[in-house]
Amino acid sequence: QVQLVESGGGFMQPGGSLKLSCVVSGNILGIGGMGWYRQAPGKQRELVAAFTRVGYADYAESAKGRFTISRDKNTLYLQMNSLKPEDTGVYVCCADVRSPPVMGFVKYWGQGTQVTVSP
Repeated sequence: QVQLVESGGGFMQPGGSLKLSCVVSGNILGIGGMGWYRQAPGKQRELVAAFTRVGYADYAESAKGRFTISRDKNTLYLQMNSLKPEDTGVYVCCADVRSPPVMGFVKYWGQGTQVTVSP
C-alpha cells in the first residue's frame, strides 16, 4: 500500500516563507511524476508545481519566481517564499507510483496540509 504524507503547512504573514514536504512510502517499485496542488475554499483544485516523469519542473503562473519544487528520492518539497493571502489553501501532494500488483503507474494523493497566509 502506498501512502503520501504532507507536512510543513501552517499560518504565515504575507511575505513570509514556508517549506512543505511530502513523503511517499509503501511497497514502491518506482515513482514517476510528482506534484503539488492547492485546494482553496470555493475553488477547484489547481496545479501549483510539478515534476514530469522525465524531471521537468512546471509551475503555475502565480507560483513562478516565488515557489521552488524539489525532490530527494521519495520526498517532494515545495519552498514557498513571498507568500500572499491568495496562496491560502490546502496543499495536496500527488505522485505517480508503480506498486505491486499493478505494474503501471497509478496516481496517489495525500491528505493535504493547510497553508494560511494572513496579516
